[in-house]
Parts: sequence; C-alpha cells; structure tokens
Amino acid sequence: MSEVIADVLLSAGVLVLLMCAAGVLLMRSAYDRLHYAAASGWGAVLVVAAVLARESLSLIGDKALVTGAALALTTPVLAHATARAARIRERGSWNAPLGSAGARRRSG
Repeated sequence: MSEVIADVLLSAGVLVLLMCAAGVLLMRSAYDRLHYAAASGWGAVLVVAAVLARESLSLIGDKALVTGAALALTTPVLAHATARAARIRERGSWNAPLGSAGARRRSG
C-alpha cells in the first residue's frame, strides 16, 4: 500500500514540477514567471513525501526531508528577492512610482 501512495505522490510532484517549468517557459514577463518558479516548491514537497512514504525515516528519507525543507523555505524567499531586484532595476528605487524620474533617467 505504501508503494501505491509513494507512486501517486511522486506522479503528482512531477506533474506540478512540469507545469511550473512550462509556466516559466511560456510566460512573457519576469513577474509572471516568478509565480510559477515559486510554486515549484510544492512539487518538491510532494516528491519528498513520496520518498518518505517509500523509505520512511531512514538515511535516504532524512536527506530527502532536509532537502525538501530547504527548497520549501528558500524558494519563496528567492522569488521575493528576485521580484524586488527587478522592481528596483525597472523603477530606480523600491518606492518610486512607475514613470518617476529614476525610470525616465534610465530610458532616456
């Protein structure tokens, strides 16, 4: 029974990761791509759950758990930092409204 659960979780995780990769490839703006890149953490969580369902808390399961936790915790932080850097590059500063002097200075 645990093998069936592991197979279902693994299939779901791979499907989520493939959909995220397709979203990153197909979206036009960097901000739209970030939504899909950030969602890939959920695919990693499902793959980790599949490994834990099959291997339990063995050495392999522990390594998968640590890796999945690292991915789940750092993916949203990386997406936020990337969006913030893109906005600063686009507008000149974090708080500058669109069309401000900083944005005009770069384009002109």
